[in-house]
Amino acid sequence: MKKINLRGVGTVVALLLLTGLAQASFAQKKKGADKTTPGPASASSEQRAADVDASSYIIGPEDVLDINVWKEPDNSKTVPVRPDGKISLPLLNDVTAAGLTPMQLQGVLTEGLKKFISEPQVTVIVTQVNSRRVYVLGEVTRTGALPMLPNMTVLQALSAAGGLSQYAKTNGIYVLRTENGHQATLPFNYKDVVRGKRPEQNILLKPGDTIVVP
Repeated sequence: MKKINLRGVGTVVALLLLTGLAQASFAQKKKGADKTTPGPASASSEQRAADVDASSYIIGPEDVLDINVWKEPDNSKTVPVRPDGKISLPLLNDVTAAGLTPMQLQGVLTEGLKKFISEPQVTVIVTQVNSRRVYVLGEVTRTGALPMLPNMTVLQALSAAGGLSQYAKTNGIYVLRTENGHQATLPFNYKDVVRGKRPEQNILLKPGDTIVVP
């Protein structure tokens, strides 16, 4: 009967165990990285709210506001702006918020609460930006509404929509914009803009703009 080399068998087993542990550790790290590292397209409305300037941002419908009245927890609320542009608060009931900056709304609420509270101190923070959206229709990878980031251009919006499809008419793209009750059509020649020939067509978008890619 041949003798079994126990030392050799032990070495092989040890190597197999070390390899298994290393693979398990790598898989766990990769899983954790995938779970905690979002891509650039996954920015939430809460993250975008960090860019809001309280003195210049115009509140719109569907935005979410954190209203804090110092030492008055019953009158401090997190409220959405309704489609009619108003918010509902204790004591004041319906207050128009859309069209105002957070600082202007603070002043309106402070004045209103003076009837009920001595020297009220009010802060207004936009916690979710939902009113600033643009829309992309037609021959793009992903149609629909897009969150409008600060200083977003037509080219950036098309990129956020996944780019043009192979059937897109690059010289027939246009932006629909409604101002003062009138709709304007703004041309956008994709190839020319990309080549730097018509930079003026790569306009800054406004909330509610619709980009049409035929």
